[in-house]
Amino acid sequence: MTSSAEPVGLRLPISCFIIAKNEADRLPRAIRSVRDLVDEIVVIDSGSTDGTPEIAAGLGARALFNTWPGFGQQKRFGEEQCRNRWLLNIDADEEVSPRLATEIRDLFARGEPTEAAFGMWASIVYPGETRPRPFARDHFVYRLYDFKRVRFADSTLFDSVELKGAPTRKLAGALFHHTVRSMDDLIAKSNARAAYNAANAKKKSRALLALRTVTELPYAFLRYYFARAHVLGGMKGFEYAVIISFFRFVRIMRMRQGRTADPGADPNAMS
Repeated sequence: MTSSAEPVGLRLPISCFIIAKNEADRLPRAIRSVRDLVDEIVVIDSGSTDGTPEIAAGLGARALFNTWPGFGQQKRFGEEQCRNRWLLNIDADEEVSPRLATEIRDLFARGEPTEAAFGMWASIVYPGETRPRPFARDHFVYRLYDFKRVRFADSTLFDSVELKGAPTRKLAGALFHHTVRSMDDLIAKSNARAAYNAANAKKKSRALLALRTVTELPYAFLRYYFARAHVLGGMKGFEYAVIISFFRFVRIMRMRQGRTADPGADPNAMS
């Protein structure tokens, strides 16, 4: 991996890697949002049948195949395929907003940043919309980082960068997260993710699961609708909060009843 902080042309010495499966319709938006920003794009496919790898290659990315091992493990595999030490990770249903791209350019304008990782909000864009709702703050993630100092956790369920006390900074720009194609898609993805998480979750006491069966749905709805400002998203915001909250309840119910899915299944369409 190169450690130079000098731009390559107008592109920065950053490798962007993206995990994907059957994302032919959304992947082009993700790649176009970064291809003038970074000097390498790597797409890790886990078995698409819709031409996703070919589309990635046609847009200038390097497309690789890796059988689905789990969320964190797939992203660790992606890290190891990149030639730069500075990595930017986005999902196939995300795009780097113009404001975030400008901030990233500014970080490297005077050389390599001193921080090990940079965090930003991933803000959900509802189906049919092009921008997030007002004050959207859905998930805070660390996605731009120095691979020599930090990397993704080795986790089947979660894909988060392990910071281990490394210096970080928060960026103001956001990732736009086009998480679902429709509300029906949200229902299907939420149901699949609930089954996957129930199958892979650590065992919890029956008493705790019984309590959460009662409290999970109302607590989750209040959290998503008000604390995460889906109340400002109109009817789509209400629908989104209801669906997500319901399937959080379903996950707890499945854990309590011991109903699990195949723990080795590829849930990449749920990302």
